[in-house]
Amino acid sequence: MTSRTVPADASETDPEPPAPGSGSGPAAPSLLERRFRIRERGSTPRTEAIAGLSMFVAAAYAVVVVPGQLAKAGVPHGPVTTAVIVAIVLATLAMGLFANLPFVLAPGLGGVALLAVTIVGQDGVPWDSALGMVFWSGIAFLVLTALGIRDLITRLMPLNLKYAISGGLGLFIALLGFRDSDLVVAKPTSNALGLGDLSQPTAYLALAGLVLLTALMARKVPGAFLITIAVVTLVGIPLGVTEVPDHLFGAPDSPAAVAFHIDVLGALRPEYFPYIFAFFVSEFFSMTGTLLAVAGRAGLTDEHGNMPGIRRPFYVDSVAVIGGAGLGAPSMTAYLESSAGADSGGRTGLSSVYAALGFAALLLVTPFATLIPQAATAPVLMYIGLSMLGALRNIDFKDPTDAIPAALVVATTVFFGNFGTGIAVGLVAHVLVKAVAGRFKEIPAGLWIVLIPLAYYFYTLVPS
Repeated sequence: MTSRTVPADASETDPEPPAPGSGSGPAAPSLLERRFRIRERGSTPRTEAIAGLSMFVAAAYAVVVVPGQLAKAGVPHGPVTTAVIVAIVLATLAMGLFANLPFVLAPGLGGVALLAVTIVGQDGVPWDSALGMVFWSGIAFLVLTALGIRDLITRLMPLNLKYAISGGLGLFIALLGFRDSDLVVAKPTSNALGLGDLSQPTAYLALAGLVLLTALMARKVPGAFLITIAVVTLVGIPLGVTEVPDHLFGAPDSPAAVAFHIDVLGALRPEYFPYIFAFFVSEFFSMTGTLLAVAGRAGLTDEHGNMPGIRRPFYVDSVAVIGGAGLGAPSMTAYLESSAGADSGGRTGLSSVYAALGFAALLLVTPFATLIPQAATAPVLMYIGLSMLGALRNIDFKDPTDAIPAALVVATTVFFGNFGTGIAVGLVAHVLVKAVAGRFKEIPAGLWIVLIPLAYYFYTLVPS
């Protein structure tokens, strides 16, 4: 996890925007500089544009995957597709304009799967009530943010776990890339991961893309992510990997069938509380972990691994969860693919604005999102994920009370397929290991309090 000197106006306790005259240099700062502090963060408008497009292309699959998952739960497919795009555009714009950070916000796949597969599909809960559960988890986010508890918990996280968050997120991102490209497949006989069929075009296209991307990054070629995605997409057309839709343009469906079809009061039934808590804890730590890891990649964290001014993105996240549930787009969160923007040089919210504009364009060319195959985005995920493992070298592996909790974050993130759960495991392990070793002074008092809700969270995960 890299760090840099963070501007003094981005403090933890003062979420006010910078003064209009904060630009550097003798000349009067431009409107973009005053709003986004581009030069101050060591970037340029061109770099921010490339980073924004990289984030958009890397995360565009959400427009296809999320509505498909929700449709399986009975949510109207066309309307929810429009609702998801609108939610992504509004939340990502808010992250850029209010928090001045390079992140794409979209429905988290873990939360979507919990709603569509478990709550609605297996337990038969109406989807409007499930959206109500997401709404109340967002209300809890907003209250804790206003009280300063979310950023307090972030500061309480031990430094070794913050490095592990970056490594765990990296391995999780890399695994997504390997699975998207069919390089890694699940073996039904052994319930384990195995090597895919390397003779299939999806697999060898992804491998070729990874080689190309690595070479471009080594040569410091600007826009390496976009170049790789474009090349693999084009080469995939004659190989049958890239499916060209019959038409690229078309008016979006009205979101009226899903927007504000939410049962807020019905979601408060006592038997639904474990679901609300599951949404809350998982998304809480997923958002926190993604913020810290990607901000570290962008050099926006301090020497302690904290991100000054983190309350502003927490506010955006909270409102996005609430508003997304109202629109029909559950579990809005910062996307892992935001790291594509950070690695492309994105340092400010201008990247988010460009990414939001890309998603807005999809309202008129929604079929275009299906043009980019997973084999084209998989090399980006693999490269970013593998390069993030370098943060683990900062952990003191000679001290087992630091090493084992950190390693558990990385391992359980992959084992459970849930980044938030991995962080929760690491926090519990850190407290317990330090306590048993008699090193109570190394345990912040607040972490003992955090153990109480985490214990209940793990209790809710136990099959009944």
